[in-house]
Amino acid sequence: MVRDLAETHPPVASLDDRAAKAQLEQYRLSDEQIRFFQENGYLTGIRVLGDAQVETLRNELERFLSDGLPGSELLYEYNANESLDPSKRLLHCLGHWRVLPAFHDLLWNPAFTVPASQLLGGAIRFWHDQLFYKPPAQGGVVAWHQDYSYWTRTKPLAHLTCWIALDDSSLENGCVHYVPGSHRWSLLPKPALSGDMDAIQSVLSDEQRAAFRPVPSEVRAGWASFHHPLTLHGSHENRSTRPRRGAVVNVVRDGVASDSDEPLLAGVPVVPRGEPLGGRFFPLLFDPRESDGAPQ
Repeated sequence: MVRDLAETHPPVASLDDRAAKAQLEQYRLSDEQIRFFQENGYLTGIRVLGDAQVETLRNELERFLSDGLPGSELLYEYNANESLDPSKRLLHCLGHWRVLPAFHDLLWNPAFTVPASQLLGGAIRFWHDQLFYKPPAQGGVVAWHQDYSYWTRTKPLAHLTCWIALDDSSLENGCVHYVPGSHRWSLLPKPALSGDMDAIQSVLSDEQRAAFRPVPSEVRAGWASFHHPLTLHGSHENRSTRPRRGAVVNVVRDGVASDSDEPLLAGVPVVPRGEPLGGRFFPLLFDPRESDGAPQ
């Protein structure tokens, strides 16, 4: 029986760096970086992991996949191949923080939590995690989408996504692209996550089509990008000889509440409509009002 790490909120594995937590100031974004995020809806080129931490996460992921998915009953979702193109592959899963110690501890990494708190403007609480794996040569697309189109069961809109590269992410192997300024657009229809990259054009206004000028976020392993929940983003195929693995951590500002009387995530107890997210499945990760930023 695999231990459910959702029952343990402090870090449990070697990925934790308590010495780094004593120097939180080093992880703070500059005023210029915050202005860029506010203007464009994304911010890229933020280092959140050292080389040894990246290797720990890679090794843990490979063992997880090769050992027959131990603890898979605890995952919120697992898609061995979510690609709609049978010649392509796109592994996508949610909930691995409950079974993989290093990915569990990633949630409390101050190199992630400090800038996330700045961008959301307060204490941050965990929403859910994701893994994306595009294998060499045949990795599938992630179609253009806004994250909040999948999250309307929570409100208000005070969410943030952090995309962390576990491999060098480039144009060749299908890096994430962002549409600057699209975070000021209204909520668009929810697409098939791995559907047609061009399908988005059919739901854009003439003004939005004119502003649709994607820019790539090419980042090295261990580096990350942050984006607003309405920022339009997607990624093309992996045509390279290298894998493209990405770990995603989604957070909300403390106080975001359920807007549903159904489970917010598969297997998670119902959070009644109007009740703020909390408890063991939605832990508080960082509160800037606390002198040491310790999790509550």
